[in-house]
Amino acid sequence: MNGLLRKVLRFGTMISAAALLSSALPGCGGGDTDGGAGGDGPQGSDKNTYVLVHGAFVGGWAWDKVVPLLEAGGNEVIALDLPAHGDDPTPLADAGLQVYTDAVVEAIDSASRPVVLVGHSMGGIVVSQAAEARPDKVKTLVYLTAFLMKDGQSLNEEWADDEGAEIKAYAVPSSDGTSLSFKEGWAADAFCQDCSPEDIAQLESHLREEPAKPFGEPIHVTEERWGSVPRVYIEALQDLAISPAEQKQQYTALPCERVISIDAGHAPFLTKPKEVADALRSL
Repeated sequence: MNGLLRKVLRFGTMISAAALLSSALPGCGGGDTDGGAGGDGPQGSDKNTYVLVHGAFVGGWAWDKVVPLLEAGGNEVIALDLPAHGDDPTPLADAGLQVYTDAVVEAIDSASRPVVLVGHSMGGIVVSQAAEARPDKVKTLVYLTAFLMKDGQSLNEEWADDEGAEIKAYAVPSSDGTSLSFKEGWAADAFCQDCSPEDIAQLESHLREEPAKPFGEPIHVTEERWGSVPRVYIEALQDLAISPAEQKQQYTALPCERVISIDAGHAPFLTKPKEVADALRSL
């Protein structure tokens, strides 16, 4: 197993997920609001294995507030650094969508049971391809304010028409087009405008150049494999990186079992970790 894969498994006192009540929906045309009650699964007693896949410009550390909340219910949690992110030493030039997918598939294969596979933002394209590779090992696919796209689409194509994605004004491509970075103010003004000063400092301190190649690579998924896995979308109602309108367009275009709403910006794992954990524990 990749030595940088952070696999954490602890057991503790059961915590009630009393903050979320979500009803099953026939499709992705509506959402549950932030609040209510939930459990550790449909019967409230089953344990899950969660594989958490971060998005662009962050690493596995982004889930640090969510992981202990999930673990406290006796669940297994795997939060990994994608190649060329976090502490992973992969060179930018070697990072691509297939390399990302291989890392997530490795995490899925390491789990003791079918997983709840969660992707945030850019991580949405990665979890889609990982589910295509291992549909029998993915219990549920969760898109946390993430790119949910059809076969043949690329992230750049989907994002281009999102007029509400204010963070695009902060993205700066390198001179050779191989990477992206951010202008000053990106974290507080667009990525996480609802973050605390401490969270903003953490985002800025972890910032690395982002490989550009995966943004332009089309995903390849089929209805027979990826399409056979139940999907849930968690939308962020204040998002300035993937606008709420764009999120709705995506989860309306593709069938899902549920939509859950969290009143947060693009990084609810930092600003609303309990709501994120409650949503995941309710599945």
